[in-house]
Amino acid sequence: MTLQIISTHPIAGQKPGTSGLRKKVTVFQQPHYLENFVQSIFNALDNFQGTTLVLGGDGRYYNVEAIQIILKMAAANGFGRVLVGLNGILSTPAASALIRQSRAFGGIILSASHNPGGIEGDFGIKYNMGNGGPAPEKITDLIYQCSQEISHYRMIKNETFIDLSQLGHHRLGEMHIEVVNSVLDYAELMQQIFDFPKIQALFHSGFRICYDAMHAVTGPYAKFILEKQLGAPEGSVINGMPLPDFGGGHPDPNLTYADELVRIMYGDNAPDFGAASDGDGDRNMILGANFFVTPSDSIAILAANAHLVPGYQHGLAGVARSMPTSAAVDKVAETLGIPCFETPTGWKFFGNLLDAGKVTLCGEESFGTGSNHVREKDGLWAVLFWLNILAVKQQSVSEIVREHWLKYGRNFYTRHDYEAIDTEAAHRVMAHLRQQMPLLSKQCFAGYCVQHCDDFSYRDPVDNSLSENQGLRILFDHQARIIFRLSGTGTEGATLRVYIEAMSNDNAEHTQDTQHVLAPLIKVANELAKITELTGRTEPSVIT
Repeated sequence: MTLQIISTHPIAGQKPGTSGLRKKVTVFQQPHYLENFVQSIFNALDNFQGTTLVLGGDGRYYNVEAIQIILKMAAANGFGRVLVGLNGILSTPAASALIRQSRAFGGIILSASHNPGGIEGDFGIKYNMGNGGPAPEKITDLIYQCSQEISHYRMIKNETFIDLSQLGHHRLGEMHIEVVNSVLDYAELMQQIFDFPKIQALFHSGFRICYDAMHAVTGPYAKFILEKQLGAPEGSVINGMPLPDFGGGHPDPNLTYADELVRIMYGDNAPDFGAASDGDGDRNMILGANFFVTPSDSIAILAANAHLVPGYQHGLAGVARSMPTSAAVDKVAETLGIPCFETPTGWKFFGNLLDAGKVTLCGEESFGTGSNHVREKDGLWAVLFWLNILAVKQQSVSEIVREHWLKYGRNFYTRHDYEAIDTEAAHRVMAHLRQQMPLLSKQCFAGYCVQHCDDFSYRDPVDNSLSENQGLRILFDHQARIIFRLSGTGTEGATLRVYIEAMSNDNAEHTQDTQHVLAPLIKVANELAKITELTGRTEPSVIT
């Protein structure tokens, strides 16, 4: 086969965000756009000739076409083997597991996570390292630098379409391609962690579950593990067929976009347990009958009950949470006598802590939870963790959560997202806040007094790298906080995220509505940031 050296030129805007490069599908379909970025990934790497690359994605529109392009480029750049998911499908946690199990050099994951799909939707690409985790900032910065200096890319000239619909082996030039079924390998990994017989007994007792795969990547994984292996009744997994446009839905597992699941769990004769995952399978939402578990509470409850799960019965080395995530897990760590690390948003920041053995569980408020079994957050793993706890404790979801609040107190917590706002307006909000912050110290608002303000920075305890400008924090007494940050995962305009938290040890208050309890601080946040005045938005797009 003929090696092609194709001339190109740098394309503006190819800087990876929080988790890879995300743009509209139509942007990636432009001539040279995908090829430039893929070649920039390869140019940023050293000594990968003859090694193994893992490749797959969440099944969204343009996934299969992109894989065909990347295969030809991987062959031209000297990879020896590529493991590709069946039908081009690989959930992000399964890709991480496959990288680790196969001892691959790294992997390319095609996903825009929880962003909408379809021909008018979003597409994304990111590189994961040999440990299975997202490339750290020093690598993503180098990829961006390469994208701004690129003059050509390498590709095998081949008109043959590699068949991804069947398990099997192919050759492309000197490169070997293997189409693999990652569902089986992932299921085997889950069996090593969780007590499958105990969960099976739970289902056999009449326990009912509704798992919403949102027509995204976890459908095949969930149907195989939950229904076939664990014995949940057929139909327990809804929207289980991955579709390029996610069935026209928004594959973000929250109370707004997982509305079908919410209706079921808050309806008559609700199942005992509900869960949803996102586009690429790394996020999770947990529900009981007429009860929502916040992601911040979820990671705290998993940590507090980890000893009930075979894979963690010998204890946790430590825990980590992203800075905007509530401090609920901090109290669990203190009780257990283990460290709790506070990192910037982005799973890549947990990688060093996991590799160094400093932490076992990690969590983000954005519906992401994971452990040292992979180097990504893992939605279905979190669901199985909850099922294992429920099977052991023989309590309802709401009983477990309220028991936790009684012991540790409740961190009332909410996130208000203002999506697709004008980018300049979003930066005006942040600039206004930066100007105000030096004046806020010791001022009191709605009964809370400001103790400290800063723009969060993080010094990695493993490699000593410094990450700055990670979010504006206003810290009050009584363990209350307001945090403002711009999200790096959107593709249209800017997303302003506002996080509000207050702690309560009053058990009588624990059953109150979160938005009601936090209403005074929510008002303070809006007034301090002048959100309506500077953006024109009178209410958030999404409240979680």
